[in-house]
Amino acid sequence: MLTFWQDYPEIQNKLIAVQELMAERLKINNSDLKLALQKMTSQGGKMVRPALFFLFAGLNSDEKDKKEQEKLLKIAASLELLHSATLIHDDIIDDSPVRRGLPSVEAQFGKDVAVYTGDFIYTIFFELLIETMIDTPFLAKNAKSMKKILQGELTQMQSTFDIQISIYKYLKAVSGKTAELLSLSCLEGAYFSGADKAVQRSAGKIGRAIGLAFQIYDDILNFTVGLEEENKPILTDVRLGIFTLPLLIARENEPEKILPYMETPEKLTRQECLELADLVAEAGGMTGALFVANALTEKALEEIEKLPKSRNQEILKEATQLLLQRNY
Repeated sequence: MLTFWQDYPEIQNKLIAVQELMAERLKINNSDLKLALQKMTSQGGKMVRPALFFLFAGLNSDEKDKKEQEKLLKIAASLELLHSATLIHDDIIDDSPVRRGLPSVEAQFGKDVAVYTGDFIYTIFFELLIETMIDTPFLAKNAKSMKKILQGELTQMQSTFDIQISIYKYLKAVSGKTAELLSLSCLEGAYFSGADKAVQRSAGKIGRAIGLAFQIYDDILNFTVGLEEENKPILTDVRLGIFTLPLLIARENEPEKILPYMETPEKLTRQECLELADLVAEAGGMTGALFVANALTEKALEEIEKLPKSRNQEILKEATQLLLQRNY
């Protein structure tokens, strides 16, 4: 999926280097974990977090020496490793059979191997932090971000099957689960580029807005994609008791129609899921969620406009709009 960055070879080449570094560092003698790690790294993804890091790290056009370039490469890899470890553990909790359109680590190798794989990735993440951030405030910042990610997960877990969950609580969970790491990626890039405090603040805001919008668009897709494919599971989040923004907006607008479907969502038939998807659209859930996502996208673009004019600023504007495009 690095083809997403094919129009930006300066970023794509750095991401290829990140993949190579991850493959080099994720070596282990255990045969099961070795195979799981190989499968995980080969599946890739857009590598949004290291890409955002590099875009902010390159805002300062000063040429970096080899030692500094290696440091930036390790930091970028640490961000992708943290993301990968959290995804593996998420899939274990959710019993998710698929990740990025392919079988998840748990589905391929079982829970035990998946847990150990995620744990091993965390150890390499910590090694990279020690090698790059020991004398910076970002060692502590990474610890705080990990705590916020966990808190986001816990907020979602505590809200599971809660038909009265507030939109505020949903956004709080997303802010930790998804947006925190994107915010950290942008902030770290700005800091390690030598940017001033104002640019660093903008970087954090941009990452958080992108993260929130990205998750909301995904939540909208959960109510739109694959509904006509009979063999494909639909409304997977709802069936797990995870109530997202489109559903919550629809519930606020038409509680008498929506609440009955939220009471025992794990028992919903396929036909009932299709009915619920139609009701969410009719009750303004889709348009309401889309409005919020578009507002967050605009917020990110407004903050990007405040950044120093450069090639990377232009790429950030273009990439933000491309990342947040969805097919409904």
